[in-house]
Amino acid sequence: MNLHASQVYLRLKFGLALANSVMFTTYAVYFIQTLGLTPLELLLVGTVLELTVLLFEGITGVVADTYGRRKSVILGMFVMSGSFLLEGSVIGAGAVVPVISLFVWVLISEAIRGFGETFLSGADTAWFVDEVGEEHAGPVFMRAKRWTLTAALFGIGISVGLSTLATNLPFLAGGVIYAALGVYLLLHMKETKFVRQQRPPGSGPWTELKSTWLAGAREISSRPVLLMMLAVTVFSGAASEGYDRLWEAHLLKEIKFPAELSLSAALWFGLISVLTILLSMLAMWIAEKRLNTLDERVVFKSMFVLTALRIAAVLSFAFSPNFGWALVSLLAVGVIGTVSAPLFETWLNLNIESRARATVLSMMSQSDALGQTAGGPFVGWIGNRLSVRASLTTAAVLLLPILFVFGRVLRRR
Repeated sequence: MNLHASQVYLRLKFGLALANSVMFTTYAVYFIQTLGLTPLELLLVGTVLELTVLLFEGITGVVADTYGRRKSVILGMFVMSGSFLLEGSVIGAGAVVPVISLFVWVLISEAIRGFGETFLSGADTAWFVDEVGEEHAGPVFMRAKRWTLTAALFGIGISVGLSTLATNLPFLAGGVIYAALGVYLLLHMKETKFVRQQRPPGSGPWTELKSTWLAGAREISSRPVLLMMLAVTVFSGAASEGYDRLWEAHLLKEIKFPAELSLSAALWFGLISVLTILLSMLAMWIAEKRLNTLDERVVFKSMFVLTALRIAAVLSFAFSPNFGWALVSLLAVGVIGTVSAPLFETWLNLNIESRARATVLSMMSQSDALGQTAGGPFVGWIGNRLSVRASLTTAAVLLLPILFVFGRVLRRR
């Protein structure tokens, strides 16, 4: 196994998790209190991000498989660094160009961010798996998840500290971390296993890109398991978008925090985040020791069980009679999601050919973005017409087809 590639991958994941935790732990304070964004504007910010990913994900995945994953990852790091630095400077940008509102500057930043994310998405994993081999990737995916949880813990403290000084500082710090990661990858990320496809005589770069995209499409269409994975990502995206947008509202509006404890909502959410991370770290440690990620059937079985538990936990949270019940359910959803992610990543990479890996992974991310773009507003509409509880129940129902897919794969194996 290429130990150098494993170290670079782990450090990359740690740095990304640190930067994201620094920025997004207190982003609501910056967006709502400082920039004055309304709930509708916040929703539109997320929609612009997902639509950008949906539009460009397939194209940039093809670029990674055609010209190299290393180039794609490094380009993505610097593009995203610029987007976050701009997002942290929108007040200054608004002063320089007053005809553009602060909200529009945020939308521009998020569109640039989405474009950068598509260069990174799929390419980093494709590079790593090719360098170390599919048979060695699973254990490192599990270890990387523990590293990201540790980084997230550090990031929470840094975010709160910077936000007390100025609410835009977390975004500026995150942009700097992304730029530093880009420089680190320029110096240390080596690509030794990527084989560029030979361009037919007389063909141009667009023909080459088209050929790579068609290879990825053929890879998916020729393998039923990849088609099933595509369906999994669509429904998972739809369910997660609805749940992620509404769990805080459910706690605030329908469950309520304990009145006898005089803690602010911000502090409660911070404590919930810390508890989720600590429990997830313990769960990942146990999973690393107990699960053989090199055994495909073990991975399938684990995904089936975890999906069933996730559905039960979301329903339990939706119908919680009190705060204690809701807290336990909420923590369960977080821990299950943490353990599931590297297992799904392992399962996916075990079934993709190297030559089209980044393209296929980007198509998977694209289907996830499609699910989020379509499913989020649908689940939100149910919440407006009925209740947040009904929306969360719908999110759980959207996970049922995934359970069917995993069950079908298990029966075939």
